[in-house]
Amino acid sequence: MDICVVLPEECISRIISFTSPRDACRSSVVSPAFKSAADSDAVWEIFLPSDYQQIISGSSSTTTTLVSLSKKDLYFYLCDNHLLVNNGTLSFSLNKESGKKCYMVGARRLSIAWGDEPRYWTWTDQRLLPESRFAEVAELKYVWWLDVKGRLETKTLSSKTNYVVYLVFKFANSRHGFESRPMELSVHLEGSESETRRNKRVVLDPPRNSLPRPYQRRGDGWMEIEMGEFFNEHGEDGIVVCSLFDFHGGNIKGGLIVEGIELRPKI
Repeated sequence: MDICVVLPEECISRIISFTSPRDACRSSVVSPAFKSAADSDAVWEIFLPSDYQQIISGSSSTTTTLVSLSKKDLYFYLCDNHLLVNNGTLSFSLNKESGKKCYMVGARRLSIAWGDEPRYWTWTDQRLLPESRFAEVAELKYVWWLDVKGRLETKTLSSKTNYVVYLVFKFANSRHGFESRPMELSVHLEGSESETRRNKRVVLDPPRNSLPRPYQRRGDGWMEIEMGEFFNEHGEDGIVVCSLFDFHGGNIKGGLIVEGIELRPKI
């Protein structure tokens, strides 16, 4: 018996909405009736975050263009592109497999010790680094100790989701201090450091013959290194704090260019 004859399209759409974006795409090739149901706004509205309209309205992108898209097209647009929100200091996108939220905290939103002191840090315009999604990135010139922190409210993220946090960076041609001096990376919930803080010590720029490399090269021209992970239960845990630091003292001469800190669902 053809289920499409027994059930109206609205019922089929409702059933598909309880699956996943991947399953919905597979269902669309079963038959023309299934395609109509699987591609419907009723299905893809469920896969989009509940606050997607609020996110889009706060974006610097052309909101009217995004609103005019079908819900399925909007879903994949948000998977394949990033929206700049919060006055261009945050980048938002969706994980294609799950529809979970991804955010990158841009350098201008990070707390950087001496970040406003031109002797220690400079701010490089996007015109000089067009591969960056943000208007500015932070470039280290000279410090004795390093302290870079990113904060994000957990209610911003998807609930019941394990997030992995990455430092997104690159090196200038000239740098000193990162080839042998371990940096510390940590991710924890603010106010519960003793329970959740797990520091990692990593040499960011080891010798070329040193394997495995501590970082991964990204397709956008940057590198990323895992800082840690955490589970976002209900999104009401408060603020997640992501840190790169080194308080041991000693000369670090430039070379580190920070684009931001990215939080992505663990696959």
